[in-house]
Amino acid sequence: MTKQKTITASKQLMDKKTFRKIFWRSFLLQGSWNYINGAGVGALYMILPFIRKLYPNPEDKNERISALKRGLAYFNITPAIAPFPMGIAASMEEQNKEISDFDPSSINAVKASLMGPLSGIGDSLFWGTIRVIAAGIGISLAKAGNILGPILFLVIYNVPNLLARYYGLKYGYELGGEFIQKAYANGLMKIITKAAGILGMIMVGAMTFSTVTLKTILKFKMGSMTFNLQQILDQIMLGIIPLTVTLGTFWLIRKKVSANKIILLMVILSFALSALKIF
Repeated sequence: MTKQKTITASKQLMDKKTFRKIFWRSFLLQGSWNYINGAGVGALYMILPFIRKLYPNPEDKNERISALKRGLAYFNITPAIAPFPMGIAASMEEQNKEISDFDPSSINAVKASLMGPLSGIGDSLFWGTIRVIAAGIGISLAKAGNILGPILFLVIYNVPNLLARYYGLKYGYELGGEFIQKAYANGLMKIITKAAGILGMIMVGAMTFSTVTLKTILKFKMGSMTFNLQQILDQIMLGIIPLTVTLGTFWLIRKKVSANKIILLMVILSFALSALKIF
């Protein structure tokens, strides 16, 4: 009972000043997007004011460093939707400090599990619907020489964008904290962590299959028959070459090979294998 009161009292950490900092920083989410951790740097920059407020003392150095490393994990989501999972992550970081047996890995597991579904909604809503409607209205007015064309485009697109960011952060933090407390009280958190981890891995696997495209053009003859190696590999397992490359890259990362060296190796191999007419 005492622990629950302590957790509730610490909810004051997300004050208006910290909330505003995270909200405005969300617009810089993709400012340092890269192929290593996506928008991970931007996500960390976004939640950094909260982490500093959570661990303000010098003796909290180790916990603060761990939280910063978690914030740098791979993150890729529709920017307007990003404040919602980051609000949940903030509330989970807070619970991690208050609950002694909290599993810190669940923070990134939950973030990873939300990226795919929320991006599907966000991309369809903001890129596929609101932007198209705003552009249609804006272009039609602009063609007629009406100054309201660009103005309405910006208003129609950015009003839902601002609202999604503001209320996403607000409800992500509030609902996330309340839900996590209840989940720990009834033992549901372990199930959620495991399920989120599985879903996160499924999303990463699906993203790897859809974004890492590599096919061999190698053919060989046996007698009068010509065999296409790619067709044979597809019969064994679709995407076996991209999977092999992904696992090889993961192995190099585990061996502490720098990302820049891995990218350079990929470029060299691409030129070499293309010149040899293997890929």
